[in-house]
Amino acid sequence: MEYLSQECYDALVAELNEMINVEVPRVKNAIAEARDKGDLSENFEYHAAKREQAKLFSRIRFKQRVLENARVMDTSHLKDDVVGLFRKVTMTNMKTNSQMTYTIVNTHEANLKEGKISIKSPVAEALTGKAVGDVVEVKVPSGILNLRIDAITVV
Repeated sequence: MEYLSQECYDALVAELNEMINVEVPRVKNAIAEARDKGDLSENFEYHAAKREQAKLFSRIRFKQRVLENARVMDTSHLKDDVVGLFRKVTMTNMKTNSQMTYTIVNTHEANLKEGKISIKSPVAEALTGKAVGDVVEVKVPSGILNLRIDAITVV
């Protein structure tokens, strides 16, 4: 089971509908046009369209499985006493004394440019279950970070 925000759930549904209603007919038309060009054994356009169709159907199946197992999280019942999914965490890097804020989200919503990190990232895994004032040691590819949790809010 995957917990999603309503925003992420709606985006996945829209993306799935776009693929089914727009992309599938486009690819089917490309296959039909390529088939009309003659010998299929040496028809590059036909084979390329078939590969694109296979990739598209694979992406559709993946999105359908995600949505089948998805639960939209009601964040109004979440508490802000510990770090967890759908919480915004403000923390300070103890070495550089720089402050940063990230929102912990599921893997489908993660976007570092928007300040959203995956619950499965090393930083989020280390912070999960910790409270304000805790100093957490995080192993990241570049070494070890010591982060102090300054604030937690539910998003």
